[in-house]
Amino acid sequence: MNTTTTRYDAVVIGAGAGGMSATARLTAAGKKVLLVERLNRLGGRASSETIDGHIVNIGAIAIERGGIFEETFDLLGVPLDIREPNPATVFYIDGKVINVAKGGWGMLLGTFTKQAAKIGAKFADARAGELPEAQLTTQQWLEQYTSNKTVHAIFRNLCAAIFAVNADELPARAFLVYFAQKGAFKRFGFCPRGTVGLWNDLGDGIRRKGGEIWLEAPVLAMHADNGRVTALDIQHDGETRRVQADVFISNIGPTATALLPGANALGDDYIARAKSVPRPAANIVINFATRERLLDVPGLVTFGKTRRLCNMGELTATCPELAPTGWYQYVAYAVPRPAIGDFDEKAEIEESLADLREIFPGFKEAKMLSVRVMRGDWPAQRSCAGFDMPQDTPLANLWHVGDAVKDYGDGGTQACAYTGREAANKALSALAAVAA
Repeated sequence: MNTTTTRYDAVVIGAGAGGMSATARLTAAGKKVLLVERLNRLGGRASSETIDGHIVNIGAIAIERGGIFEETFDLLGVPLDIREPNPATVFYIDGKVINVAKGGWGMLLGTFTKQAAKIGAKFADARAGELPEAQLTTQQWLEQYTSNKTVHAIFRNLCAAIFAVNADELPARAFLVYFAQKGAFKRFGFCPRGTVGLWNDLGDGIRRKGGEIWLEAPVLAMHADNGRVTALDIQHDGETRRVQADVFISNIGPTATALLPGANALGDDYIARAKSVPRPAANIVINFATRERLLDVPGLVTFGKTRRLCNMGELTATCPELAPTGWYQYVAYAVPRPAIGDFDEKAEIEESLADLREIFPGFKEAKMLSVRVMRGDWPAQRSCAGFDMPQDTPLANLWHVGDAVKDYGDGGTQACAYTGREAANKALSALAAVAA
């Protein structure tokens, strides 16, 4: 095999949220960094495509403000081009819009159950660090306080909207950590150029700082020696290039990393855990447009009792540029039963569409843009919260980032950005040791 050999301080595999964040931070620190991505675009499962004149987001749409994600952009002097809806989130239950921005959990739950105070007290306990045992599911935890079907439906759809799983699949501990301790998605917005616009902006910032990005560049093999990765073989511009570096970061998930040729250097035990510990979660993303507005709400809507539908957003309420003139563009998310494990894809899609037809009579006139089932090798979440792997690996200079190695109970692009920061810090420490 004829190869061209090049050398960098750091190589990052995969241009998803975690990989982009790690690359940005290492580049901002003045390191020579290469980011490689097998697809022809940035963003991974949080990117965009154009369909019939509509800019359609593939996965994640809501980008959080005021945290690690925005901090990553700031490090490279890249503006975060998002527009915040107001109100950001509402509930749509029994034909009524309920805005809980001021009343919070107590107001919402108190509408449906006399046990709202007890449930609210448990959120207060969680904020103080008192959490249920790890094996208890969110559904089992909630059953201790109420049997109200609407309340159970709300919790199920919150689990589905944030974690892409059902309430009987998500540990209650993870649910409470997210909603009681993590800040729970208080500020977010949408990019008027589609989510890929943010990644293109960050990619431009990385390049301006001297970082390199190779698209359509799959990793063919890993080389390791004496407990460290030494190089990767990468296909790029019609040839195989051997890329050496002092540190490596993987954003393709522990499972896919363990399947790379040469990854046997990770050891049999680690490879077995990488294939069995993460629990990939699935969802169904439905993009459509209508001539008449279905619901006059600018942010994300979470539903009450549904078959599979959990939440929906009308993106053109804040970003009319996403659709041709005269169209209202929506994205709806549904989670199959089960979300972790096998399911009948055709039947689950039909259940999801049935929800939309039932809740919104005007949906029957909708122009369907795409129905994407995110599962298998391209899941909604590489691992359900509570079942993540560590970022460290048995190879001293290789770390993971992304949604299979999240901080406990974390979720969304903010969680991936957090892993990017942590891996970048570990990599910078290792590079400092090499320099010394």
